[in-house]
Amino acid sequence: MDLGNYSTITEFILLGLSANPHVQAALFVLFLGIYLLTIMGNLMLLLVIRIDFHLHTPMYFFLSHLSFVDICFSSVTVPKMLENLLSQKKTISVEGCLAQVFFVFVAAGTEACLLSAMAYDRYAAICHPLLYGQIMSKQLYMQLVWGSWGLGFLDALINISLAVKMVFCKAQIIPHYSCEMPSLLSLSCSDISSNLIALLCSTLLHGLGTFLLVFLSYTRIIATILSISSTLGRSKAFSTCSSHLIAVTLYYGSGLLRHLMPNSGAPLELIFSVQYTVVTPMLNPLIYSLKNKEVKAALARTLEKYLQHIRC
Repeated sequence: MDLGNYSTITEFILLGLSANPHVQAALFVLFLGIYLLTIMGNLMLLLVIRIDFHLHTPMYFFLSHLSFVDICFSSVTVPKMLENLLSQKKTISVEGCLAQVFFVFVAAGTEACLLSAMAYDRYAAICHPLLYGQIMSKQLYMQLVWGSWGLGFLDALINISLAVKMVFCKAQIIPHYSCEMPSLLSLSCSDISSNLIALLCSTLLHGLGTFLLVFLSYTRIIATILSISSTLGRSKAFSTCSSHLIAVTLYYGSGLLRHLMPNSGAPLELIFSVQYTVVTPMLNPLIYSLKNKEVKAALARTLEKYLQHIRC
């Protein structure tokens, strides 16, 4: 990255969640616990999906990538936040801030695409069960996954390639615990029209676009479930997509509320940001473990094999 266009500002100050030392200590313990649970929970889910052949299906292939994205998403922001909670100098370099924004774009964009791909998978499984194997072929679900990663990286590259040209000459204070593109735009004194256009396109593609695909998939899914005559059949069909529906609601709900609010550092804005980037990655493996019978059965089998190995 060419940093020659930057002004004398070489770092930003992240105000974080609180200026009270006692509150900061409590927050450090809380978010360290959340981060460790996020890493352990998603790694456990990755391991179980990897070693249990019962889970070698398109849905769990998507889920394994979702778990990896959640590890990345949390690791982009939480370690720096933990460092600042213990530090008197709560700064981040311009380069570090741009790197953080880049990986937030990658993780957020990829997760949105993966959730829409998983919604299409559930649509195929519930609305066309007899043709599911033909519709969700290995070639298709591999293309959907790698296409999700590709769009995430492409989106990040476009936005960051424009961001490195910005000149920062205003107050370098960011009223947040992490760097986000809207916060950087408000600190720039150069022309940001192209940045705003790129950000708008990103929001439409990865926000509205993927949400629309999820919405259309679930419209068809709900219509199909309601057409099932037996209560048991409806319950069984709904159980196959309930975990994904909860994950979608958490991700899009908190993400939409966060991005509809101005970048003021207000408590409610920070709460939605924490939910969006910190709490949701921790909850996803819990949702899929507790709400999914196949994952619970796979966990039981894995634990049984481990205990047998210890006894031997």
